[in-house]
Amino acid sequence: MRRIDPAVEEAVDRLDLSRVTRRRLLSGTGLASASLAATALLTACAEDQPTAQGALGNFPKTPKWKFVFVCHVTTNPFFTPTQYGAEDACKLLGCEYQWTGSVNSVVAEMVDATNTAISSNADGIALAVVDKAAFRGPVDKALDAGIPVVSYNADGARDDVGSDRLAYIGQGLYESGYALGQRALAQIDSGDVAGFIATPGQLNIQPRIDGAQQAFKDSGKPINFTSVATNADITQGLSIIDAYVQGHQGVAGLLAVDAGSTQSVGQTVAKYKLRDKGLKVAGGFDLVPETLAAVKAGDLDYTIDQQPYLQGFLPVFALYLYKLSGGLLSPTQTNTGLLFVTKDNVDPYQNSKTRYEGSDTAPKLVERSGPIAHG
Repeated sequence: MRRIDPAVEEAVDRLDLSRVTRRRLLSGTGLASASLAATALLTACAEDQPTAQGALGNFPKTPKWKFVFVCHVTTNPFFTPTQYGAEDACKLLGCEYQWTGSVNSVVAEMVDATNTAISSNADGIALAVVDKAAFRGPVDKALDAGIPVVSYNADGARDDVGSDRLAYIGQGLYESGYALGQRALAQIDSGDVAGFIATPGQLNIQPRIDGAQQAFKDSGKPINFTSVATNADITQGLSIIDAYVQGHQGVAGLLAVDAGSTQSVGQTVAKYKLRDKGLKVAGGFDLVPETLAAVKAGDLDYTIDQQPYLQGFLPVFALYLYKLSGGLLSPTQTNTGLLFVTKDNVDPYQNSKTRYEGSDTAPKLVERSGPIAHG
């Protein structure tokens, strides 16, 4: 008579296995040892749930849900850590994601991608709402179909979020622009300041330039702030910034609200040695290598980190918990933060190659030591 390990008998009684799997497992041979029993049990469970994700941690079994991210610039390197964040969250939770949208911020292409996600019965959608009118209909359609939607990275206009999404997960855009201006005001009392923006009106960056302009206005200082359009193409944007500087030799400040323009500001400051010509402040956004090098060299005073990894990781968690709880755990507004990267704290960004900042692909532990700066 075969002996069945007691652990297997107990597990079979407690697990919700089909009758066929239960009979095959208990009638099998070689289950006398605990190790063989565990192997057989794991195999049986996997075979019994071909389309479902086994329990993870303290979560129950779930279908392998698929969440769709709709991005306005799908190949932009800024979103490399965002995709890593979504990938890591999916692996942790046993779901999957699709990255889609538009390469060149064509809203019509994003709307098409959103509608495709709806018609394919996506389990949830994360959407960059870069237009305050175009996505209202598609989001309503998704919600009517029972598909939860969150926005990330961009959330419509300050006075109109542009959709009935359940929550926004990303940086406070107007607030970050205001902080950009306030930081500059600590170094400027008067003069001309230029604020460069790659795509005026686009709602992932327009609120920033609006915030910066308001900060200067609120200060009451005799500062002339001018918004200058550059270009989504970094090469063209650089030439525009170069031309502006040549025509404004006494400019007191150069700010930018997007990654490409920020990089170009740093390069232009270095090219013309503007620190020797009275430039008092230069700063912007994001963490591309050229920008970090400019911060280290002193050509940029600061750049702002908005943690793009979290803008992929957290939407997956929000959509997963919504599905898991039957909608009781509704996504919440989440600000992914604002951190000024300066010459004093830039070294870890340059020296640590991680998927969390998009500079490496391998999952790994990043060791740190020493005191943590007080907020």
